Amino acid sequence: MRRVVLLTLGWEDLPKSWSVRGAPRHERLVEPVPGVLLEVDGGWVLLDTGFNPSLVRDPALFRRFHGTFFEIVPILPPGEGDPLLDALDEVGVGLEDIGAIGVSHLHNDHAGGIRHFAGRVPVHLQRSELDYAMGNQLDAERNGIYRIDFDDPALDWRLAEGDTEIAPGVTAVRTAGHTPGHQSFVVRYDRSVGGGGFVFAFDAADLQENIDGELAVGGVIDCDPLETVDHIRRLKAIALTEGLRLVPGHDPHVWPSLTDELLTSGGLAVGAASPPAGK
Repeated sequence: MRRVVLLTLGWEDLPKSWSVRGAPRHERLVEPVPGVLLEVDGGWVLLDTGFNPSLVRDPALFRRFHGTFFEIVPILPPGEGDPLLDALDEVGVGLEDIGAIGVSHLHNDHAGGIRHFAGRVPVHLQRSELDYAMGNQLDAERNGIYRIDFDDPALDWRLAEGDTEIAPGVTAVRTAGHTPGHQSFVVRYDRSVGGGGFVFAFDAADLQENIDGELAVGGVIDCDPLETVDHIRRLKAIALTEGLRLVPGHDPHVWPSLTDELLTSGGLAVGAASPPAGK
């Protein structure tokens, strides 16, 4: 892996208790919706795809899918375009440049752009995630997983059952709990550009305080929330052992700061990685 570009594909105004179990219900955050572009030998890999804007902008679709979803309010970037396509255009990457995508999980804020890749490229996901989403549509939709985003026979699913490499320097790590098949991603720079890299937790740890305090995430499906702490500890151990930076999925301070850092550095990590807090 040679370069990392972070994308902000929208925001969510939501109770902090969705990110940190036990946070006061009245406390709210506006959290970024993440996407990650990775330049690897042979092209680009995209991690996560943001919202399906039609489900936000169309009043009838909004009422069905977002209108009563646990006080979580989707916020699209300004303009009338597609957030993912606009973000790719802004950084000069076309759909035709992307050779594969990895999806952390099928929640609406991560899977809404999968439709762009039907008939195009492999889509990497955990098998247990797709089984849940396709096998129990009513329960999945109540939990924010909308089949309309990914139910397309032209999609080339590449389904894993645990940790797996999806591209050179890019490894999916199963961190189920937030959803039945959630996966995080370890990305390692090629030695030719200095080595090092990142562990992108996505929703295994929404906020930096989940990582620093080893605090359970608030939103889980068929899981004891305390099990999510085990995944946080595992991701911290990977980062510490390899000298990688562990990045929370939705932190409103960490995400924009790292986005700017990578833009300034041409997509390379600056300096040596620091051990996780508390180590």
